[in-house]
Amino acid sequence: MSVESVNVNGKGIKQNTFDAIVIGAGMSGGWAAKEFCEKGLKTLVLERGRNVEHIKDYPTANKEDWEFEHRRQLPHNVRSENPILDRCYAWDESTEHFFVKDNEHPYIQKKPFSWVKGYQVGGKSLMWARMTQRWSDLDFEANAKEGIGSDWPIRYKDIAPWYSYVEKFVGISGNKDGLSQIPDGEFLPPLEMNCLEKHFKKTIEEKYPGRNLVTGRCANLTQAHNGRNQCQNRTKCRRGCPLGGYFSANSSTMPAAIATGNLTLRPFSVVHSVIYDETKNRATGVRVIDSETKETFEYYARVIFVNASTINTTLVLLNSTSNRFPNGLGNDSDALGRYLMDHNYRARLSAEHDGFTDQYYYGRKPTSCYLPRFRNFNGDKQDSFIRGYAYSLGASRSRGNVQESDEPIGADYKEKLTQVGPWRVGLTGMGECLPYADNRITLSKDQTDQWGMPLIEIDAEFKENEEAMVEDILDQGEEMLDAAGFKDIQKSDSKNHMGLGIHEMGTARMGKDPKNSVLNGNNQLHAVKNVFVTDGASMASTACQNPSITYMALTARATDFAVSEMNKGNL
Repeated sequence: MSVESVNVNGKGIKQNTFDAIVIGAGMSGGWAAKEFCEKGLKTLVLERGRNVEHIKDYPTANKEDWEFEHRRQLPHNVRSENPILDRCYAWDESTEHFFVKDNEHPYIQKKPFSWVKGYQVGGKSLMWARMTQRWSDLDFEANAKEGIGSDWPIRYKDIAPWYSYVEKFVGISGNKDGLSQIPDGEFLPPLEMNCLEKHFKKTIEEKYPGRNLVTGRCANLTQAHNGRNQCQNRTKCRRGCPLGGYFSANSSTMPAAIATGNLTLRPFSVVHSVIYDETKNRATGVRVIDSETKETFEYYARVIFVNASTINTTLVLLNSTSNRFPNGLGNDSDALGRYLMDHNYRARLSAEHDGFTDQYYYGRKPTSCYLPRFRNFNGDKQDSFIRGYAYSLGASRSRGNVQESDEPIGADYKEKLTQVGPWRVGLTGMGECLPYADNRITLSKDQTDQWGMPLIEIDAEFKENEEAMVEDILDQGEEMLDAAGFKDIQKSDSKNHMGLGIHEMGTARMGKDPKNSVLNGNNQLHAVKNVFVTDGASMASTACQNPSITYMALTARATDFAVSEMNKGNL
């Protein structure tokens, strides 16, 4: 691998030409890099942030809380300077180096929207929640059946083998549960539920046929896999894992790409636009601004994958204007920038249980249980909303009631540390968000960032369907907790606006009809066949499963198609 961060002006077009260019080195970009490199293509990966190397660049991975100056809490002045980032659950003193501060890449909120960014090699694959449920035809067919949005140009059968392909490399722990709304995959042994989680599962499955609590399928390794070590249940995942115990681009796809010798990685590279040749009706390369020196460069390739994460991918495409595409590359439909979606995590519940006082559990499970969709499915029909939602659920028992100790040291303090409190459970709903044309991203006409790029304007909100879903999530959660014998049930609606689900999707969606979509069934721009988008921007709906494994599968599928077309001389 070569890492290029010096002035390359004067090297000439030939030395700046590659077989493939990938914009973004995160969840999906890492997969594109791996697949292209392993198929023999000389590949340039452009990352707007710094390089983060596996193990070497995880400075807090092995620290304990007492080793941080503020015990992992961020000082008040840091929090007040970052009101957007301060709303993110994963941002603290141990992870702050992986997040983009509010003033480092500003944007315009026409309606409140919290855009959480991670600019480095690995992107947000370093900090993700690692839940990996497959989608089913319940999701891929929903738009067509309801006449909403753009009909997905693929179905489950088209992507199923690619789910298997990426799962075998990533390492997904889970059970084969036989549930049609979350099809089974290629699994390592599952993480075990604790006694209270098992109790909740048994109760609701007896009292609510069609509702099934399952062990969360997740990208944490329960055994050594593909040269990476078993997860040690440290629950320090989002600091970067030196063991490779969970999937990230840094520990998995990028090292695989590097091993081929076909990768050129250029960090600190803000992609300005895709270069379009109107005489050839194809893209020929990309314009890049060095984020440190502000110098500009051009790189060329036969095929370009835009995987900069949903909002930045859309920024690049909207900023790629020409006589042929005055409103953004491939934007004949005016769909580019529209239909921005995010999962709705507003509804949350907690409760206590008096039972199981003689039981505890071993270790710190890194992910939660999952209760998949049961609304508007399998005979259920709701009048107040369409689509559905899922729950994540986790039960735990507090330890060491030191608040009641009279002294901060000594025998009484140590005795309190050995005591355990009651069992508690937490439920969080994950509601599907519909695609709305007026939930959109545009570019400012008069404001620019520090690299001279137009500021992004975001105008999006949850609407009536999502609001109705929140109410049902809270009501059904309370009913199920009560049925399972929980007490002190607390319900809350955070009222959080879009963005804090950190699952931005849409804005360059796939579709069968070029008149209402941007990409075809192979993730190609309808109008520019050698440009592909396989990150969250490509999604035509959100379902109520975590989307990252779908991004990975779409990317592996699209790169395979692209290489096949290149070999045929079609690209």
